[in-house]
Amino acid sequence: MSKKEQTHQRILESMHKTFRQYGYDGAGVNGLASGAGVTSGAFYAHFGSKPKAFREVVTGGVRQTELAIQHFQDIHAQQWLDEFVAFYLGEKRCSELSDSCALQSLTPEVVRSGEETREVFQNELTKVVETFDQGKDMLDGDNDTNAWATLAMLIGGVTLARAVKDPALADEIADAVQQAVKKV
Repeated sequence: MSKKEQTHQRILESMHKTFRQYGYDGAGVNGLASGAGVTSGAFYAHFGSKPKAFREVVTGGVRQTELAIQHFQDIHAQQWLDEFVAFYLGEKRCSELSDSCALQSLTPEVVRSGEETREVFQNELTKVVETFDQGKDMLDGDNDTNAWATLAMLIGGVTLARAVKDPALADEIADAVQQAVKKV
């Protein structure tokens, strides 16, 4: 990997964390650049603009979810959905916001963004659902799990659990979502 590619990757990794932690409006170009140890000029040389950089983060972040689903399907076969749900509601809920799933932390930012970003998000999200649907055939029994409903419950459940102050209530929310997913 060339030095330019390494710098691009370093800026991108820093932006993933910063946009998730502070949102689009809370992340200025100077902060995005300094988080990666580069100048604003270097940021613009690599990404052209903040909206373009955000679109790249959205694309990569949603792609991470798709890859995670594929990983769980490959590793756990018929139990992939149960294992993925347990992981998503456990680890992702408890992690730092800067390391959270893009679907949880970036979706509200996408809603506020322009049409081009929303289109990119939609295209990537559709791929996640297609990957999810491909794994339905692995599930035990006659499972008509609805990918859209399951993803919405997981994202919303983690968001709610993360937002409440009481850890016991957060666990109750996560447990309720986990049980509801089994009924979808």
